[in-house]
Amino acid sequence: MKKRDMNRDWIATARTLSEALPYLQRYDGAIVVIKLGGHAMGSDDAMESFARDVVLMQQVGVNPVIVHGGGPMINSMLERLRIESDFVGGKRVTDAATMEVVEMVLSGLVNKKIVQAINAQGGKAVGLSGKDAGLITCDPADPELGLVGAPTEIDTTILTTLFADDAIPVIAPLGAGRQGETFNINGDTAAGAIAAALKADRLLLLTDTDGVRDAGGEVVTELTAAQIREMTRAGIIAGGMIPKTETALAAIDGGVRAVVIIDGRAPNAVLLELYTEHGAGSMIRAG
Repeated sequence: MKKRDMNRDWIATARTLSEALPYLQRYDGAIVVIKLGGHAMGSDDAMESFARDVVLMQQVGVNPVIVHGGGPMINSMLERLRIESDFVGGKRVTDAATMEVVEMVLSGLVNKKIVQAINAQGGKAVGLSGKDAGLITCDPADPELGLVGAPTEIDTTILTTLFADDAIPVIAPLGAGRQGETFNINGDTAAGAIAAALKADRLLLLTDTDGVRDAGGEVVTELTAAQIREMTRAGIIAGGMIPKTETALAAIDGGVRAVVIIDGRAPNAVLLELYTEHGAGSMIRAG
């Protein structure tokens, strides 16, 4: 690279940092809940990049909370162990044998991989599940689906304690039932419930899509809750985007200031959303 080209890069970098100042000030002390799933979990390079971004966020004053999924890893382990699953309406029935695998993969393999990645970048991550310290209490979401839970109570005491110690909570989406059961929770649902209980400034849903698209197929960068409901009624929002927008609406109703659906495959997607003028993905607000 020629020296003058390098100088252009340095100037551009300096300009970007300068332009980020109002956003750094804006999010100082803010709670940002991030649902990590999809491609962002799919490779070591993507995990390293995500972990670096999270540590940077904390260094500039944000209190990040990571809630992760792990569906593909669960499916792979069930296949390896030759545990067959039943399905109702396309959804897996979580019986006791399946639940053991789910807890092993989410609380063990996936959770600790994320914790290790963040700590390797200089952060202080602490792995939890929703069962720890009474964080998430559940009722059955649908009796036909077995041990699939719907969060009914969130106790954020452990999270605020970790914030005070400059630690980054990394949460596996499991919850405890009222009779001592362990429940598997949809990762988006768990993240939305935790964000609402914390009255988070932002809930970022990292997915394998680049946002909510309109009837013409273009990504809509800002939407209101009313627009989301209308687009769903019209069939514009359909398929796998419906549960994500439902999570967004529930989180906003619970007190989250805004929810952003972001393509987790894009490098530094979280930083682009928080610290640049153009942001990333689709932001949903109350109105």
